[in-house]
Amino acid sequence: MGRTVEIQVLLPAHRDSPRPTVYMLDGRSASSDANNWTVRAGALRFFADKNVTVVFTLGGPASYYTDWRHSDPKLGTNRWETFLTRELPPLIDARFGGDGMNGLEGVSMGAEAAMMLAARNPGLYRAVAAHSGCYSMSSDFGQAQARAVVGTFGGDPDNMFGPSDDPQWADHDVLAHAEALRGKAIYLSSGSGLPGEHDTPDNPDLRNAVLFGGPIEAGADMCTRQLADRLAQLGIPATVNRRPTGTHSWPYWADELPRSWPTMAAGLGIG
Repeated sequence: MGRTVEIQVLLPAHRDSPRPTVYMLDGRSASSDANNWTVRAGALRFFADKNVTVVFTLGGPASYYTDWRHSDPKLGTNRWETFLTRELPPLIDARFGGDGMNGLEGVSMGAEAAMMLAARNPGLYRAVAAHSGCYSMSSDFGQAQARAVVGTFGGDPDNMFGPSDDPQWADHDVLAHAEALRGKAIYLSSGSGLPGEHDTPDNPDLRNAVLFGGPIEAGADMCTRQLADRLAQLGIPATVNRRPTGTHSWPYWADELPRSWPTMAAGLGIG
């Protein structure tokens, strides 16, 4: 990407043998200072006793962690797929004792990115968990939501995959390429969009969670059902948790971190 890209690496307490690596992808507002999995989901505490190296991405807001066709005046040069799949894993394995087994976990924008990266690089990942994402990048709804995400940060979506009829949109469509996910441990989750246990009067972000996070999560739930149905049609096993309530907000994703771990750990061969 023509610049120094910082990441955060969490190492296990015992480092006397090689171990898998899990890459944690942030949502659309990804900050260059901290990954929301650490700030808002308790990931440091959760992974403290796990025999795994955890890599937290920094930066890349509204990038979908993919390779953009063109540099963007607002969002800069995004070549995240190249960085995450070709440049970074060999460095992590060599520096921090990786055993070559990798997993991906993402939320919202990062959920779609995790599935895209896993489908487009099937030999690299053994496990993938995605929470509250959309996975049909070339459908009318899928492209509209992706364009909206990029637009909220002032970016031009055409700089990502080109105009609406560009083949790159279909090339990054997980539903269209779901067969590539065969053989991986897969965990999917979403809420219905209805207020749930975290949407209470003492939540300082209640208004945004309900008014904005409710409809967004309802859309993500539809997307999650579509991918779950497609995987079932193909006979590809997946653990799916579609909750009857829950908005598009971090308290629910924090809950999903421990729920998704058994699937991730099994795929990575962690006892």
